[in-house]
Amino acid sequence: MNPNVPLTKPVILLNIDSLMPYPLEVAVQTGQAPALQFLMENGSYIPNMVSSFPTMSVTIDSSLLTGTYADKHHIPGLNWFDNSKNEIINYGTGFRETYRLGLRRSIHNMLYRLNNEHLNKDVRTIYEELANVGISSASINSFVYRGNTPKQLHVPWLLRMLTNFKDGEWRTNTPSTFSLGIFSKLRRRSFPTELAAGNYKYTARELRHLIRRNKLPAFTFCIFQDLDFRIHFKGPMDIKGIARIDREIQKMLNLYPSWKEAINRNVWMVMGDNGHAPTGSRYRDFVIDLRKILKTYRIAKIQRPVQKKDQLVLCVNQRMAYVYVLDDNLPMSAVIDCLKNDRRIDIIAQKSGTAIHVVSGMKEGSLHYRPGGEYTDVYQQTWSVEGNLELLDLNVTEENKLSYGDYPDALARLYGSLHSHPGSFLVVNAKPGCDFKAQSTPFHLAGAAHGSLHRQESLVPLVIAGTTLKPAYPRLVDMKDFLLKQCKQ
Repeated sequence: MNPNVPLTKPVILLNIDSLMPYPLEVAVQTGQAPALQFLMENGSYIPNMVSSFPTMSVTIDSSLLTGTYADKHHIPGLNWFDNSKNEIINYGTGFRETYRLGLRRSIHNMLYRLNNEHLNKDVRTIYEELANVGISSASINSFVYRGNTPKQLHVPWLLRMLTNFKDGEWRTNTPSTFSLGIFSKLRRRSFPTELAAGNYKYTARELRHLIRRNKLPAFTFCIFQDLDFRIHFKGPMDIKGIARIDREIQKMLNLYPSWKEAINRNVWMVMGDNGHAPTGSRYRDFVIDLRKILKTYRIAKIQRPVQKKDQLVLCVNQRMAYVYVLDDNLPMSAVIDCLKNDRRIDIIAQKSGTAIHVVSGMKEGSLHYRPGGEYTDVYQQTWSVEGNLELLDLNVTEENKLSYGDYPDALARLYGSLHSHPGSFLVVNAKPGCDFKAQSTPFHLAGAAHGSLHRQESLVPLVIAGTTLKPAYPRLVDMKDFLLKQCKQ
């Protein structure tokens, strides 16, 4: 079988980082996104796809590509603590935090360890599953890229001082077609305008290169990252960012005799990965400094290895954070009591075996749940639940049917994060408008942020044109099975 010849219509999945339903709809209705409007009007539009948790790109992309939540794929967030190696794993947050943790180490985490050490080898990515049946695929601009094709990647000599790779080279497994900024290019003479990856124009040019040369594989996953950066500072209603990316999609569609012919020849999908919650402008009111809340305990300093005397490690993922308790003599309940005193923290959760216990700084009572039981949710998952359902905004009918409000698919997503890696830790979630902070953590006053379980960051759009198939449920974790079915059709 020739791996360059797709079995069916090639599938192109465009992931616009931080694309949200309402701004997308406004951009379309006001004529600022004609390409997206065409795909929506000539296909299906699902405005409420549920993302992964925490709503951070590496975790979301891992869920999308493996069809599992973090308890299975083992990527807990952009920032987490590996107690087996006694080190904070950071894939690249703000410059000050990354610099203090070690710039070379963070780059190594993102480029190599994410795919070759941390992403669970017992789960298969869509690239691996397609390759196993002789179907080719492509990854453009995605840091989660694990496939079946051995590839030697190179770091330009000017940047080798920032990496840990011997002679500036490393070996990894990627999809058969792979593009990642300066490290792997489809167009030999191109030069990315960003070092680690390409901006939206560069990314679009790489994809158009495949279309022009009739080299599209059966599945292509392509990420546009620029919108996320803009929204952090300009707020969620940044229509201009959507319009810029739409112009690049127009250029793709223009490569065909007509836009209709483009969707006759290919399946086009456009999705967001996470939303954003608008953040307040007053530091004292809207920035939750975990160091101050937990100041009675010895908190590990990020610029040095974790010490034996350290009692806590803080790993912030914007509006969500992991709080690790290292001291065996420190009761978890004491840490929880400190956190409960802050009414800006809406969820405080811990695991006990397969059970999850939830309390809140905003509401009274507690909630306890575990997989399996008498309640069936809208995704046909069964749960045992008792306590104050308002803590996760759950609704239960007399027929034991369970549905979700402000925290979509909350039981499975929260369970996934708490079982994503070993250790004694809490998951804390900030109420809308607020952002967590620890040592050197970036925060986003008068802008927007993501990371939390709330619907503002959890519901994203999906546009599908060129096929009548849809995911089994409106969740990104169900996209892998849907894509495999489409590619193998």
